[in-house]
Amino acid sequence: MNQESTTPVSAAPVEGQNDVMLDVKNLYVGYYKDLNILQGINLQARRARITTILGANGVGKSTLLKAIYGFLSPNQGDILLEGKSILNVPIHERIRLGISYIPQQPGIFRWMTVEENLELGAWTFRHDKKRIKRKLEENYERFPVLKDRRHSKAGELSGGMQRMVEIGRTLMTDPKIILVDEPTAGLAKLLSEMVYQMLVDLRDLEELTIVLVDQEIRYALAVADYVYVLELGRNKFQGPAEEFTDLEKAFWV
Repeated sequence: MNQESTTPVSAAPVEGQNDVMLDVKNLYVGYYKDLNILQGINLQARRARITTILGANGVGKSTLLKAIYGFLSPNQGDILLEGKSILNVPIHERIRLGISYIPQQPGIFRWMTVEENLELGAWTFRHDKKRIKRKLEENYERFPVLKDRRHSKAGELSGGMQRMVEIGRTLMTDPKIILVDEPTAGLAKLLSEMVYQMLVDLRDLEELTIVLVDQEIRYALAVADYVYVLELGRNKFQGPAEEFTDLEKAFWV
């Protein structure tokens, strides 16, 4: 595990540089031009890996995901997807390029059916009926329980199944990388385990790249390949997940 100084440095590569899907370089981001929550953040996410971002509340983990997705415009630095800058790319185009985002707060429409919720994920190609049908069938093959409940109101599902709907909706666009913000917030242990297994399956079976922000340290480490720890908006530690065995040292708990 590497402890980083407060001087911005490039994220240490773990494998070949060609494996890098997402590269965040010296990023400064805030909700106001003169107040940066993130200060010189560096991060790399590699293909078919789960990169986990940990840290105390308020250090900027969710802010980083919002900047990558395009909700926030950085004041300095760069964000590269497969080696190309996406700083000036609007959100709808980032979706087309293969970036998807699952926010912390549940985003399903409770009064709509499971299938209607999934179809919302196809908004960028809403006129392509054949593609929509194909992507729905892929989701039902991936999550058979959703096929059984496709005509049920989403609000009638358990919390874990609602997260399944959100993940399925995200997958409608064939993403290359998924940004996931605290996917098990408010869920019971059994449902949380189900959600983490879904993320592992997406990595292992579908070779998706996942950037995971989480407060559930032990669960997050169990599924992670590489870990970044933020402190006060800066890189603090980074390294392969197996190096993060001393939780007291790494997370000040």
